[in-house]
Amino acid sequence: MPALERVPDSLRIASINVNGIRAAVRNGMLDWLESADIDIMALQEVRATAEQLHAVLPGWEIVNDEAVAKGRAGVAVVSRVAPQAVRTELGDDSIDSAGRWLETDFDLGGSTLTLVSAYVHSGAVGTPKQDAKWVFLDAMEQRMPQLAADGALALIMGDLNVGHRELDIRNWRGNVKNAGFLPRERAYFDRFLGEAGAPVDGVDGSTGTGLGWVDVGRRFHGEVDGPYTWWSSRGKAFDNDTGWRIDYHLATPALAERVRGYWIGRAASWDTRWSDHAPVVAEYAV
Repeated sequence: MPALERVPDSLRIASINVNGIRAAVRNGMLDWLESADIDIMALQEVRATAEQLHAVLPGWEIVNDEAVAKGRAGVAVVSRVAPQAVRTELGDDSIDSAGRWLETDFDLGGSTLTLVSAYVHSGAVGTPKQDAKWVFLDAMEQRMPQLAADGALALIMGDLNVGHRELDIRNWRGNVKNAGFLPRERAYFDRFLGEAGAPVDGVDGSTGTGLGWVDVGRRFHGEVDGPYTWWSSRGKAFDNDTGWRIDYHLATPALAERVRGYWIGRAASWDTRWSDHAPVVAEYAV
């Protein structure tokens, strides 16, 4: 799909689960990057050290957070200019946020723009992986109001490993008992995206308080299936567009008002993909 025509006085920001940055670069990521004209990238599942990142992405400013287990997870923010501040903590030491949460602050004409690269645990029902996912989502729910305070400009991007609504998964009926589409997981997003301060009834029957964030992709595309950002390697999921929309731009209301374009960089064909996820790109007026 062709890139968006550049909007004057804007930042073009992408979120990409690269499924291993070195493999992505070998398979054609740099060609895409040159044509897409990106200013800032939030990367997930990097699976590389800082040295390896600089080697495959020369000329960029790069900050990253590696997972404790080598060759796993890993997040990074790659930009034309260096961020002013970097943070990797998400709650206390009980939370496995290493390689999964990276906050960066940029100067935006005298205001601070906070960009987060997030990689939520995939989870697996009834296992410690799912327990870690609940803890991580709880920590996100605590952090998000702090990031959004006082009309802040903030953006959480990444592979959040939850399809929020039935529109976000082609085969949603077959996944209601699977990690990624569990009612309890989806209820977090009901609260993330609910009206700020208002009571929110979650799809799982829970009641909580809305945080007021905006799902940029859903707002831009409206009530349509997808567009999807990840496809299983099984069968012909990509060819048939049997996908999941699990990669997001979640913006504070003040930043959401600046969106001027949004698109999914879906490859033209299975054999031209350089990741099992597609880039999610949005343009923000500055």
